[in-house]
Amino acid sequence: MFELIRSNKRRSLALVAGFMVVVALVGAAIGLVVGSGILFTLIALVISGVVALASYWKADKIALRMSRAHPASAVEYQRLHNLVEGLCIAAGLPKPGVYIIEDPAPNAFATGRNPEHAAIAVTTGLLEKLNRVELEGVVAHELGHIKNYDILVSTLAVTMVGTVALLADGAIRLMWWNGGRVARRGDHDNGNNPLAYVGFALLIVSPLIAKAMQAAISRRRETLADVTACQLTRYPPGLISALEKLQEDTTVTHSASTATAHLWIEQPMSGVGDQGKLRAVHQLFNTHPPLDERIALLREL
Repeated sequence: MFELIRSNKRRSLALVAGFMVVVALVGAAIGLVVGSGILFTLIALVISGVVALASYWKADKIALRMSRAHPASAVEYQRLHNLVEGLCIAAGLPKPGVYIIEDPAPNAFATGRNPEHAAIAVTTGLLEKLNRVELEGVVAHELGHIKNYDILVSTLAVTMVGTVALLADGAIRLMWWNGGRVARRGDHDNGNNPLAYVGFALLIVSPLIAKAMQAAISRRRETLADVTACQLTRYPPGLISALEKLQEDTTVTHSASTATAHLWIEQPMSGVGDQGKLRAVHQLFNTHPPLDERIALLREL
């Protein structure tokens, strides 16, 4: 387990570096299209560095705000606070901030930059549909993300995936409204430059690369958090029962977005159970392993 946690930290650094490389490639692609490759690559590197730094301090607040989470009253949600406090004592963790999301879909996520600056958010649907043992399993899963230091890179990905998408989208729109159709005096003529087509292709593909990296961040970490949760509660059937209820529930988590999908305990967006012709393509971008696989693994513990 400890080796897996150390491996997780190394992967986190590699993934953050990977996101910065993707942003730099977007800048290079813009440069190839407009004819100023080095300049735009340097600009993109600066942007990626600023985004990474700002994300380190503020991405958790951004994720909570995007999910419309608000602090959970210690009086109204006493059961939830008691569960969090008890599990934190067992895990040797400081108590994170506890938040509530007004959403009928049962779901939850953890965010923050380290155990000392972390938060757990659960939906009202989760509190209504799970009993105490099942809720304890879910809370332990989220504390597992905090204990395993998953939350930093997962939280950084919220803003980094968005940055890649916004840069690519902005560049394509700029080309469409300005450079693509009518050349202007002083513009670089890239109409016959094959590298310009390479740059345009990179702009189209880069958001897909960022989404694939986002999915890679979450899949293995979910399994590790499941195992950690069972170590904390000493009762795998609790989390198994909770995941079975999540599997049966088809409610879409309206408070989730594509940028925050990897944070939640269950794939929050619609189309999760797609069995159509594009199933393999959709699974490539799934941020979570299938629930039946997670349940089967827990049954073996």
